[in-house]
Amino acid sequence: MSAPGALLARQQVPGSGASLLSQLVLTLACGAYAVGSALGWGSAEVALIMGDFGLAAAALVAAVSCFVYARARQSRFRPAWLLFAVSSAMAACGNAVWGWYEVVLDREVPSPSLADLFFLCFGPPAIVGLLVLAKRPVTRAGWVCLALDSWLIGGSLLTLSWSLALAHTAHFQAESTAHAALSLAYPLLDIALVSMVLALHFRRSNANRTAINTAIAALATTVLCDALFTSPLLRESYRSGQLLDAGWFAGSLLLAYAPWGARRAEQWGEGAPYNRGTHSAGTRHAAGSRPIGGSLAALTPYLAAAVCTLGILYNVIEGRRVDRVVVLTGCTVVLALVVRQGIMLVDNISLTQELAQKENHFRSLVQGSSDVIMIAAPTGILRYVSPAASGVYGREAEDLIGSELASLIHAEDLGRVVHEVRRFLAAPPAEEPTTRIECRFKSGTGEWLNVESTVNRHQGGLIFNCRDVTERVRLQAQLQHNAEHDPLTDLPNRALFTARVRQALSGRRVGDPGTAVLFIDLDGFKAVNDTIGHQAGDELLIQAARRLQESVRAGDTAARLGGDEFAALIVGEGSRDQAARESQVHEIADRLRLTLSQPYRIDGNEVRVAASIGVAFAEPGISPTDLMRNADLAMYRAKAAGKDRVELYAPQMQAEVVRRGELATRLRTALHDGEFALLHQPVVSLTTGEVASVAAQARWRSTQGILFTPAEFLRVAETGEAQEGARTAELGRWLLEQAVEQAAERNRAGHEVPVTVRLSARRLVDKSLPLGSIEALLTRHGLPSGSLIIELADSDPRISFDELERRLVALRRLGVRIALDGFGSGYAAINALRRLPIDVLKLDRGLVEGVVESARLYKITSGLLRIACDLGMQSVADGVDVPEQVTALRAMGCTHGQGMAFSGPLDEYRLRRALVRGEFPVPGGAAALPVLAGGSGGSLPVRHVGTNGSETITSPPMRSNSETPVPPT
Repeated sequence: MSAPGALLARQQVPGSGASLLSQLVLTLACGAYAVGSALGWGSAEVALIMGDFGLAAAALVAAVSCFVYARARQSRFRPAWLLFAVSSAMAACGNAVWGWYEVVLDREVPSPSLADLFFLCFGPPAIVGLLVLAKRPVTRAGWVCLALDSWLIGGSLLTLSWSLALAHTAHFQAESTAHAALSLAYPLLDIALVSMVLALHFRRSNANRTAINTAIAALATTVLCDALFTSPLLRESYRSGQLLDAGWFAGSLLLAYAPWGARRAEQWGEGAPYNRGTHSAGTRHAAGSRPIGGSLAALTPYLAAAVCTLGILYNVIEGRRVDRVVVLTGCTVVLALVVRQGIMLVDNISLTQELAQKENHFRSLVQGSSDVIMIAAPTGILRYVSPAASGVYGREAEDLIGSELASLIHAEDLGRVVHEVRRFLAAPPAEEPTTRIECRFKSGTGEWLNVESTVNRHQGGLIFNCRDVTERVRLQAQLQHNAEHDPLTDLPNRALFTARVRQALSGRRVGDPGTAVLFIDLDGFKAVNDTIGHQAGDELLIQAARRLQESVRAGDTAARLGGDEFAALIVGEGSRDQAARESQVHEIADRLRLTLSQPYRIDGNEVRVAASIGVAFAEPGISPTDLMRNADLAMYRAKAAGKDRVELYAPQMQAEVVRRGELATRLRTALHDGEFALLHQPVVSLTTGEVASVAAQARWRSTQGILFTPAEFLRVAETGEAQEGARTAELGRWLLEQAVEQAAERNRAGHEVPVTVRLSARRLVDKSLPLGSIEALLTRHGLPSGSLIIELADSDPRISFDELERRLVALRRLGVRIALDGFGSGYAAINALRRLPIDVLKLDRGLVEGVVESARLYKITSGLLRIACDLGMQSVADGVDVPEQVTALRAMGCTHGQGMAFSGPLDEYRLRRALVRGEFPVPGGAAALPVLAGGSGGSLPVRHVGTNGSETITSPPMRSNSETPVPPT
C-alpha cells in the first residue's frame, strides 16, 4: 500500500480523533507548566504554590487514573497499575507536605521531614510494579538471570555514582547519620528504579506494549529529575517552582495518560483486526526492531561491567584511593556477570542440543516426506529443494536449486500462478496464512506433471509443499468424460448435448435461424436385437455412431441420447437466408439418412436398418428443451409417416400432441366418473335369423346424454405411451367385467346368449391379466365358460406368438371360445389359423363392404369362407349393412352376420326386448318381421368422432336398408 493509502487507513481508525485530542491536551499542559516555570510564574508566592501543590495535584491525578483503570480492567497487569497508583499517591503526599511548610507555614522544610518519608516510599511500589510488567521467566534460571541483570545494572550505576558524587556526600555529611542516610537513600532508590527501567525495557511483555512503554517513559522522566535534584550542583540552589519541577509534572501526567492511551491503542490498533496497510507497516517495523533490541539485551551485562570498570578507572586516574564500596560493588558485579554467563552457557548448551535434536527431527521429516518441499527467494530463485524431488519430478534436488521457479511452470499456468502469489503476499498473514496453487510442472523427462502446492510465507520468500496429483487429475478428467459421454459409442450423451444446444442458443448465436437439431431413430433396430442378438446390436450402434460422427461438420455435435436414438446439432453460420439454410440442413439430414441406411457388416452378416429423422430449427427466444422437443416430435411424425424419411417440425405437431393429451385426460375422467356405457350388437344366423350371440361394445355417454364411440380415445392409446396404454388396459378390464356381469344376469333371466368381448393380443399376454383372472371372473358372476367368446383383435409382431398361443390354449380349456377378428385384413391371419385354437372366423368389414360390387373381392371372400368351412369353424361377417350383402354372404356359405342390416348396438333394455322376439328377419327368407334397428321406439342418437377431431351426430334409421355403419371399436 502506498504512503497516502496507509495514512488514509490510519485516519479511518475509529476513535483516533479522541486519542489525538488527549495527546494534544497533555502536551499543552506540560508545555504551559514548563513555560511558567521558566518565567518564574510571575511571583515567588505563585512559584511556591505551583512548585509544591501543582506537583501534588499532578501526582494525585496519576494516582487516581491508575487506580480507576485497575478497578475497571481485569488482567494480570492490574497489580502493576495499583502499585503505580500507590507510588503516585506517595509523591502527591510528599509534595503536599513540602508545600505545607513552604506555603502555609512559610518556613524552610526541615531535613529530614515527613515529606522525605513519602518521597522515599515513592520508589519501592514503582519498582515492584515494573517487575509485574516485565515478561515473566518460565524457568528458575530465567528468574536468577533477571535478578542478576537488575544487579548488574544497579551495581554498575552505584559504582559510577559513588565514584562521582555519593562518596563525597557521605564523607561531608558523616556528622549527621540521619542526614547522610537520607542523602544516600534518594540516589540509591533512583539507581534501583533506573535498573528496573532498563531491565524492563529489554524484557517487557509483548501484551499491552503501548501502556508499558508509556509507563517506562513516565518513570524514566521522574528518575532523571530526581538524579538532577540530588546532584550537589542543583541541590544547593533548588527552589520550588523552578524548571526542574516541569519534569516531575510531565512524568506524573504521562503516567496518568499511560493506561487510557494504551487502552485506545489496544481497541483500535493492536487489538483490532489489522488492515492491510497498517499491518504491513507494523510487520516491517517489528522485523527491523527485534534484531536491534535483541542485540542490546545481549550486551546489557557487558555494558554494566564496562560502567563498573569505568568507575574504578576514574578513581585511579584522579589519584584517589579506591573506596571499599566501589571495590565491593565491583567485585559483586563481576561475580554476578560470571554467574550469569555460566547460567547462560549451560542454557545455551541445552538449547543447542534441543535445537540440534529438533533440526534432525525436522530434517528427517522433510527428507523422508513423499511431498517435495521447496523454498523460493523473493526473486523466484529456488534456494532449497527436498530430496523427494527425484522421485516426484524425476530430477535431482541439486539440479533444481538455483533455477527460476517460473521456468519450471507451464506457460499457460504461469500467469494464474503469479496472480495468486501476488494476491497471497498482499493479504494479511493472520487472515490467510496459506494458499493452494495447482499448476503443471516440468519433469525430468520433459512431461508436464499436475502439481498441487500449499504455499506459506518464509522470511520474505515462499515455502512450497508440493505433491504430484497427475493421476487424480486424469481420473477426474476421465470421470468427467464418462459423465458426459455414452459408454458404448463414446459420443456425447443427452446431458452434454443439451449443454451444447444451450451454448449454441446463447451468446453471439442468439436468434440464428440456421441452428438446427436433428433427432435420429434407427428403424428396425429391435429386430436386429431379436434375431442376431444384443451384442450384434451394440456393434451396429457403434458403427452407426462412427458414421454419424464422420458425416457431421467439425463444429457440429453428434450425440447418442439412448437406445437407438441419436441426435445432431447443426450450428448456424449467421446467414439470414432462412430458405437456403433450411434447404441446406434438409440436405444434410437426408445425407445422414442415406449414410445410416447403408448395409452394416456384423460378424460376416449384412444387416440393414433405416433412419427416421426429425429436424427442428432454432427460433428467437426458444429454449434448448423446446428445440429438442420439437425435433423429437418431427422424428415421431417421420416414423408415423412410413419411416426412413426426414420430417421438418411444424407447429401443428405440437398442437396435435396437446390435443392427444386432452383426449387422454378426458378418457381418464370418463373412466373414473363412470361415464362409459355398455352396448351389445346382436350376431344373427344368416339362415334362420336367430340371435347366436351378442358383441359387447363400449360407448361414452356425454353430459348431453349422447353416446359416441371411443375409437379416437383408443387411437390415442395406440401411440404406445405408458400412461395412455394404462388407460386402455383399464377400459379393457371394465369392458370385460361389465360384459360378463350383464351376460350372467341375462342368463339368470332365461336369455342364454353368449357374449363376445374384443381384446387385443397385447392385452391377452399382459401380466396384469393373469391366467386365472377370467376363470375367477366367470365363477364370481356365475356365467358358464361356454357363454364367453374372446375376440382376438390384432396380432402385434412385437408380441411373443408362443406366449399368445399358451394363453389362448388355457382359455380354450376353460370352455371359452376364441374368435379371430379382422380375418382377411393382414398376412398374420394365416399364421394364426395354423397355430392358434380358433373357433370363429370374423371377416373384416373391408371384405364385406364391396362383396356385392367387386367380382374380385367376391372370389377372395368366397375362398376365405371355404377355408373356414373346411376347418370346421363358424364364420361371422362384420359390417353387414344392406340386404344384398346378406344374400351374397349366405350364398358363399357364411353362417352368421353382424351389422346394421339386422340391428345396431343396443342398450340392455332394448337388447332384452330383441332377445324375447328371438330372431330377426333375413332377406330372401321367411316372412319379414318388423326390423329392430335399435329396438322399437328408436334408439339414442350416436356421435361419431373422426380422425381429424370432427364430430357428427346421427340418429339410427328405422329400416335396415338405410342404416349407416357404426365405426368399429
